[in-house]
Amino acid sequence: MPGRDSARAVLIVARDGTPLRAFPDRNHIWRHPVRLDEVSPLYLQALLGYEDRYFRWHPGVNPVALVRAAGQWASNGHIVSGGSTLTMQVARVLEPTPHTVAGKLRQLLRALQLEARLSKDEILGLYINYAPMGGVLEGVEAASRAYLGKPARRLSHAEAALLVVLPQAPSLLRPDRHATEARTARDKVLRRMDGRWSPTDIADALQEPAYAQTLRPPLLAPLLAERLKRLTAGQARVDTFIDAQAQQNVELLMADRLGALPVRVSMAVLVVDNATLEVRAYAGSADFADKERFSHVDMVRAIRSPGSTLKPFLYGFALDEGLIHSESLLADVPQSFSGYQPGNFQQSFHGPVSVSEALTKSLNVPAVEVLERLDPVRFVSLLRRGGLRLDFPKGGEPNLAVILGGAGTSLEQLVGAYTAFARQGVAGKPRYTPADPLEEQRMLSAGAAFIVRDLLESGGPVGRAVESGAGIRRGIAWKTGTSFGFRDAWSIGVSDRLTIGVWIGRPDGTPNPGFFGANIAAPLMVDLFNALDSNAPTHRVPPPTVRQERICWPLGSRADPADAPLCHQARLAWILNDATPPTFPDRLRDGQARYEIQVDAKTGRRARADCHSGALKAIEIARWPAVLEPWLGEELRQRAFPPEWAADCSQYARPDGGLKIVGAADGDILRRPTGADAPRLHLEVLGQGGEVVWLVNGRPSTRRAASAGFDQRFVQPGRYDITVLDDFGHYDRVSLSVR
Repeated sequence: MPGRDSARAVLIVARDGTPLRAFPDRNHIWRHPVRLDEVSPLYLQALLGYEDRYFRWHPGVNPVALVRAAGQWASNGHIVSGGSTLTMQVARVLEPTPHTVAGKLRQLLRALQLEARLSKDEILGLYINYAPMGGVLEGVEAASRAYLGKPARRLSHAEAALLVVLPQAPSLLRPDRHATEARTARDKVLRRMDGRWSPTDIADALQEPAYAQTLRPPLLAPLLAERLKRLTAGQARVDTFIDAQAQQNVELLMADRLGALPVRVSMAVLVVDNATLEVRAYAGSADFADKERFSHVDMVRAIRSPGSTLKPFLYGFALDEGLIHSESLLADVPQSFSGYQPGNFQQSFHGPVSVSEALTKSLNVPAVEVLERLDPVRFVSLLRRGGLRLDFPKGGEPNLAVILGGAGTSLEQLVGAYTAFARQGVAGKPRYTPADPLEEQRMLSAGAAFIVRDLLESGGPVGRAVESGAGIRRGIAWKTGTSFGFRDAWSIGVSDRLTIGVWIGRPDGTPNPGFFGANIAAPLMVDLFNALDSNAPTHRVPPPTVRQERICWPLGSRADPADAPLCHQARLAWILNDATPPTFPDRLRDGQARYEIQVDAKTGRRARADCHSGALKAIEIARWPAVLEPWLGEELRQRAFPPEWAADCSQYARPDGGLKIVGAADGDILRRPTGADAPRLHLEVLGQGGEVVWLVNGRPSTRRAASAGFDQRFVQPGRYDITVLDDFGHYDRVSLSVR
């Protein structure tokens, strides 16, 4: 009834009806709304058989019962049996009246009005939801959950009888406080059911103790419950998609880790069903009872730096744009991108790497290299098109730092976006209640989603061959992330059935040194999958747009037997839409990656017509990106560089010793006295008479004649790697420290 519900008691329930959290009304009453068809028939049979067997036939008042009760009162001087019908009891609950003749007459009138306006089932529904059940409980469902720990639809004969009699004297018959009195009253109901229930059922029920558990308000997914209460103001009951058992497992697994976490560190977990986008578990904080861990701050929704968790989308977009395939050659070496110099988490570099290696090892420099080709603004707009909106600082705009966590997002948005890898590229917004619409957006093509998921799960064709498919047997594709300063540790995983996201950190943004995604968030995510998703992984068939192709480094194109000399290293790649895009253009050196030289037809040594009289033939050479040449192993260097010059063309030959930086030695330390100018250093290079490129910390500084030398002013303290590189692949490097 509107007047009775105005106190706004609210119940948030799981998908099976299990209470997650109950919010009492202003009188602190707990009520769990329930329909007649959700209550055990045994309870309804006992209720009508004991309280009002003529309920279906009388008009709200039973004259025979009233006359009998009045006569007993007149004869004995006190009430022996009540004459109230269930309808009259509902009237008294909805509008309490004094225990006087006038009060009883008003109750009779209200009962007649109820019968005139409502059906019998509607009146019965009011009773089962508002009948007083002792303490702060109202309604059979609240009592069944609180005293018996089960829903009212699963009541036994004895339990049904107990809850039927409880409203007669709620305070005196509470089974948690007055078990003997409650049992005596219950047995009276059971005996009254003789003829309606079998003698065996009644006899068995009489043997059951009248037990009850300690009253304890439900508290599962408390922060989600608070969120939904605000969003559904006015509703007495809010149904959710939460799986109560999954929610309990999540909270227990999180609780197991609390002892290993420093104070003030919190956690958040979100579990989404890929098929429907329904949320199965939601934990917004580590421990709702621990205020030191910011228990009331919902970190599922908080905007945080995502670290490296956006990289799978970058490579997926680049696949769709035809910029890369899964084994495209990238450079994990110190580089500068318009002044931006990213480093790797482990502070080391790997030289030539493929897209699959860059993604699975979460390398930063290759990701920035790909983002530069894709364009940061386009990357952010593609994410937004797929439903993932990034938050930038006031006045900030998309730049290359966005791929390393230079913008904000939430665990909720990340998990919704990651569902695309299990849904043929279609991402979606997590759904919490049946009222939430299905909101989907295409994030990637089905082919790109398949390739990226396979890379995250098994490393792609190369990783599968090396690791014997361990990732495939596991059936989980995941990515970790760590924000700058160890403020946020992430791990997002995708299986066939679920997408699970984990965040760990301090809600106030304080750093946690040593906390990163791989060592703190990923183990919890794996445990969650083990607990929540026991399904064996299915064999996924690539979409028609995806197939495997053998490609060659350094060019990045398909392997062709006719061009075998140009294939320095063959790799098996996933390609999309039959495209094998070439390696990105050289950042340091002009000219084509595939070029032609002349060699002596007999000896194969390099020659030119102006210095060699023998027969010449033209051969093609495949050139590696200049930044990678210093990182090539000896075998690759022999294949990558042109052959030695013939003797009669020795004037063009490179010096045997290659390049050598003079003026500083590896490991030198430069010190600047207090107040002095920044130290300067002049370097020379030996072994080359043409032009060379000088790089400082991977950033091209200048291209000039080798004879001109190189001057460097060290403004800031720190480490400086200075490299010199010529067009033939020769290089030298010195590392200095400025203090």
